[in-house]
Amino acid sequence: MNNNEYDMMPGIRRSDLWYINKTPMHFRWHMDHPEEQTPALVFGQAAHKLVLEKESFLEEFAVLPKEIDRRTKAGKEAYAAFLTESEGKTVITSDDMDTLWDMYRQLMDSSEVLSLLECVRGVELPYTWTDGETGEVCKCKADLITEINGMPYIVDYKTTTSCEDGAFERACRKYGYDFQCGFYTEGIEKCTLEKHGFIFIAQEKAAPYASRVYWCDDGFIRTGKDKYHELLRLYHRCQQTGDWYGYSESELYSEQYE
Repeated sequence: MNNNEYDMMPGIRRSDLWYINKTPMHFRWHMDHPEEQTPALVFGQAAHKLVLEKESFLEEFAVLPKEIDRRTKAGKEAYAAFLTESEGKTVITSDDMDTLWDMYRQLMDSSEVLSLLECVRGVELPYTWTDGETGEVCKCKADLITEINGMPYIVDYKTTTSCEDGAFERACRKYGYDFQCGFYTEGIEKCTLEKHGFIFIAQEKAAPYASRVYWCDDGFIRTGKDKYHELLRLYHRCQQTGDWYGYSESELYSEQYE
C-alpha cells in the first residue's frame, strides 16, 4: 500500500499522536497545518521504498537526470517534459539517488540485516483497530513483518545521523520510538491475535552509511504501550471536550489528576 492510499484510511497514526506529547495545542496545530514535503522527508521516504520495495521504486519516484540544465532554454523545456512524464510521482535528484544506492548496497552487506529478510511475511502492511478503552480508531503501516524461530517480528527501518553508542537511544527518547514500538505491537497483535517482537534497523545518512540493528526487549515494548495508552486517553479527552490546551493548562491538568 502506498502512502496516499494509507493516508485515506480512517484512524489516528502514531506520528500524528506523538505531537500531543508536547501539548494538545501542538497536536491540533499539526493536524490543521499538515507539513509540506521537505527534501529530508522525501529522502527518507525514498530510502524506505528502495530498501523495502526496490522492484516498484520507479512507480512512485522519478529521478531527475543530471544532464538537464534548467539555466538554459533547452534545459527548461526538457525539465517541463520530465515533469509531465513524471506526473503523480515524487521527484528526487540524481545525487540523492546515488546516495540511496550507496546506502542500499551498504545495508545489504550486513549479514544481520539479511537474516531479517529471510522469512518475510510482508512489507508495508497496513493495520487498523479500535482501542478498547477509548473507542478511538488507530492505524499503522508496518515496514516489514518477518519471522524468527517461529515468532513474528515487526521490523522498522530508520535513517539517522548516528548509530554510535547512545546516539540512537537519544533519538528514541526525542522522537518517541518506544511509543511507536508499543503502538505498533499492541495494534498489530489486536489485528493478528499473535504476539510480536519489534526490531529497529537504523542506518546513518552520511558515508560510510553504517547500520545497526536494535532488538527491543519486553521492558521497552511495555513502556511504549503505557505511553501509547496515556497519549490516546489524552487525545480522547480533548476530542470529547474540544479543549486543545497548551503548556500552563497542561501543568494544571496534570496536577489535578495526579
